[in-house]
Amino acid sequence: MKSKTDEKIKTYGPKGFREKFLGLENPLQLLFKSNSDHFFCLKMEEMMQLRYTVPPSKHSCHTILFVTSGIHIIKIGFEEYQTNANEIIVVPAGQIFSIENINTRHVGFICQFHPDVLIGKYGNSEMLRDFDFLKIAGNPKIIVSDDNSPFVTNLFNRLQAAYLETEINNFDIVQSYLMALFCEMNKNATKTSKNGTAASVIATKFKELIYANIKTQHQVNYYASLLNITPNHLNKSVKSATGKPAAKWIEETILLESKYLLFQTTLSVSEIAMQVGHEDQSYFSRFFKKHEGITPIQYRKLIDKS
Repeated sequence: MKSKTDEKIKTYGPKGFREKFLGLENPLQLLFKSNSDHFFCLKMEEMMQLRYTVPPSKHSCHTILFVTSGIHIIKIGFEEYQTNANEIIVVPAGQIFSIENINTRHVGFICQFHPDVLIGKYGNSEMLRDFDFLKIAGNPKIIVSDDNSPFVTNLFNRLQAAYLETEINNFDIVQSYLMALFCEMNKNATKTSKNGTAASVIATKFKELIYANIKTQHQVNYYASLLNITPNHLNKSVKSATGKPAAKWIEETILLESKYLLFQTTLSVSEIAMQVGHEDQSYFSRFFKKHEGITPIQYRKLIDKS
């Protein structure tokens, strides 16, 4: 019999996500064709709305939402983002996200694609490293300038047409449109973010290292050594770029992963403590209560009642 410690952490694929949060009998399911598990692009207003709110979850695909009017609200990682007209929000594959309130106050496009779609004739790993918004630790929000908005809208229209035209996607065309879109997004991201500063570069690398090492490493000193800088320099850089010190990012990442595991698995509290690098369950429970106001067990009971 399979033990809880062998249980695979739940990450939704496209079909599983739609079945869970749109509902099996939802007419919106007809919008998704046989090729949609690898790629789709649809109008937000066509999809209408989710039937159920989304607890902390992960998805195997990248998701890009371009709001042309109205407001869209989503929590990515530990931050809540409000996306307005002419703004793009990106949920990278593997990132924890949640949607706590369902609304229909937004119009635009939703494009979702598996990372494998980017591998091929027009893509390579070095090029993809240039797109910060596809990284879990990157800045997920981009403000599109008025001048660039028609070009971005046209690319989403092209992607939608490529999805709707045939049951068998021509991924060469899809990939070329995506690359063009990424370049437009990068151009606008450079104008509207501080990604060029030294502090932001350090903060981005630091956040990438946290996600990769959170199960075993919780000390600022450790991450500073990986970056070949002093802990004081790391703290100053991260706080300057993000408004929060390095230790706060580490704590929030532990909490976020813990809440995800409490939501999406049946692992015991002691097993979850081990998953986030706390061998002592009592210490983990005190840590969780200090930041959330309730114990992990109480938090899970609240989930069961919702």
